[in-house]
Amino acid sequence: MGKFSNSWQLMKTSFSVLRKDKEIMIFPVLSFVACAIILLSFFVGFWFLGLPSIDTSFWIWAIAMIFIYFILFFIVIFFNTAIIACAHIRLNGGDPTVSDGLRIASQNLGRIFLWALISATIGMILQAIREKAGLLGKIIALGIGITWSFVTFFIIPVLIYEKKGILPSIRRSGSLFTQTWGETIIGSFGLGAVFIVFALVGIIPIVLGVIFGGMIGLVIGFIIAFFIWAILGVVASALNGIYVAAMYQYATTKQLPAAFDPSLIPQPIAGFSNP
Repeated sequence: MGKFSNSWQLMKTSFSVLRKDKEIMIFPVLSFVACAIILLSFFVGFWFLGLPSIDTSFWIWAIAMIFIYFILFFIVIFFNTAIIACAHIRLNGGDPTVSDGLRIASQNLGRIFLWALISATIGMILQAIREKAGLLGKIIALGIGITWSFVTFFIIPVLIYEKKGILPSIRRSGSLFTQTWGETIIGSFGLGAVFIVFALVGIIPIVLGVIFGGMIGLVIGFIIAFFIWAILGVVASALNGIYVAAMYQYATTKQLPAAFDPSLIPQPIAGFSNP
């Protein structure tokens, strides 16, 4: 309960920062809308132009899917960069605007492009392992995926604030992670656990819909649940950006932003210490 309590307090503290700049939540919405438009355009385009045969046009499908996969990664990373940029400004005493986030992200398009390319490539490799290597492959891919996500936890702030190349930025992010592995792992999983608990609330309208409304109630319940989960996703994404920005400042300066209470940062498990 102690770790969960710390994470809950950290989430509330992060939310207090988010309340000062509610416009940060615009970025996850823009990310979702942009991804939806890209996917719809892709499928609508094939609908009107005609679907190529998978047997005779495998490479057309492969190239198209890889291209779409990369574009989606680029969009998500672009808006995540904007979130972290605004959070960094706020946590350092500034008053960010949506235009500030978009400006900083736009100034780093080249770095975002390369990072999206690498991220998409790693994602496709892990997906191939999951599909081709059975249960063992799924376990291996899961382990690699989790390790990769933590090693690159600080990659965006390193890219935009330290202006390093991609490979040096990955090494730098990994180094910062080793210095704060306890706070990073426990805090990340703690915040994730909090939102999983909240997400379970979305099941309630579905259950109530089935009980009191039959099929119509089920549909209404799913609609309500969708909006609950969408709102939670937006808030979680924004809070994650704040947490990444805060942890980056903590890792690089060994001082937490004034908006954070140091006692709320989850501590490493007893018996272990950060390198």
